[in-house]
Amino acid sequence: MKHNCKNSSFLSKSSNTQAIIKDYSNSFQSKTYASSCAKMLEDPSKDNPVSDMLVDSFGRMHTYLRISLTERCNLRCQYCMPADGVELTPNPQILSADEIIRLANLFVSSGVNKIRLTGGEPTIRKDIEEICLQLSNLEGLKTLTMTTNGITLARKLSKLKECGLNSVNISLDTLVRAKFEFMTRRKGHERVMESINTAIDLGCNPVKVNCVVIRGFNDDEICNFVELTREKPINVRFIEFMPFDGNVWNVKKLVPYSEMVDRVAQQFKGIQRLQDHPTDTAKNFRLDGHQGTVSFITSMTENFCAGCNRLRLLADGNFKVCLFGPSEVSLRDPLRNGINDEGLKEIIGAAVKRKKAAHAGMFDIAKTANRPMIHIGG
Repeated sequence: MKHNCKNSSFLSKSSNTQAIIKDYSNSFQSKTYASSCAKMLEDPSKDNPVSDMLVDSFGRMHTYLRISLTERCNLRCQYCMPADGVELTPNPQILSADEIIRLANLFVSSGVNKIRLTGGEPTIRKDIEEICLQLSNLEGLKTLTMTTNGITLARKLSKLKECGLNSVNISLDTLVRAKFEFMTRRKGHERVMESINTAIDLGCNPVKVNCVVIRGFNDDEICNFVELTREKPINVRFIEFMPFDGNVWNVKKLVPYSEMVDRVAQQFKGIQRLQDHPTDTAKNFRLDGHQGTVSFITSMTENFCAGCNRLRLLADGNFKVCLFGPSEVSLRDPLRNGINDEGLKEIIGAAVKRKKAAHAGMFDIAKTANRPMIHIGG
């Protein structure tokens, strides 16, 4: 069954969609920093307590670390990399496997319980299996996951799971081969689809599929993506188009969450809002008769800063406390200059304490100097 979601103004919703949005607003959107952070602090991990190093000035506990393994990628996605490419950090300045493990161990021993590997494309790093094996053996780490474009994942996933990888997010912005090649400037659509099916066959449940929605490019495929969840344990995650250096962001290309959920509600019966954890980045929904689920990541129109528990370690060793904030501090340089773990903890803790209550609005973000997404890590 194939759906074709027609463009519809998100200002003229069906009564069903209005009820869904209203229920969400009443139940979730009214969270304050106090209530959200209080809930986060009510249930600290008993076997891996969170140190003060990971708690910011608003009481948010940062237990989730995203580690970019490389700036290199085998695709050239338009929202991630400028058309003329980017200057990559020379290899000697990229963190080695030993440096990644040392820093990761410091974070995990301080209370981080989830690590996501990103890039660039993390699977092109030759020592990816050894990195996964060592990370998965860190005492206190509960979840090791990865975001990948899926180009080489099908032939590597079985071994990566043996090395401790728990789950994957696979990026796919279109189900149409020609549009895939236009967006990524490369071939490989069939290999991504193969990787999704391989992940399902290997027991990943759910397999998360990340889709950046851009008006005029793939917003007509929203319901076709939802259809993927009918017979398979797939969680399709629709992501609002976000501004980064060189990706030619324009508010006219943004399809807001309210419009996306309206389109889905008009085409599918029994869409139900699920209860989310205070630190979730996504608004999650289930549809009657579907194995999988649908989520919306609303960074631009409804930020989730109040419950943010994420930190980022970039491939060049810079530490970033907010995706949209330009502020970074190097951990590589002091590490290579012989600093001890206590000194690193002081640097990390000071950066976390400087984290702001919320990122700027989307128009201010668009004007703020920040690195291209391929440098930051997806």
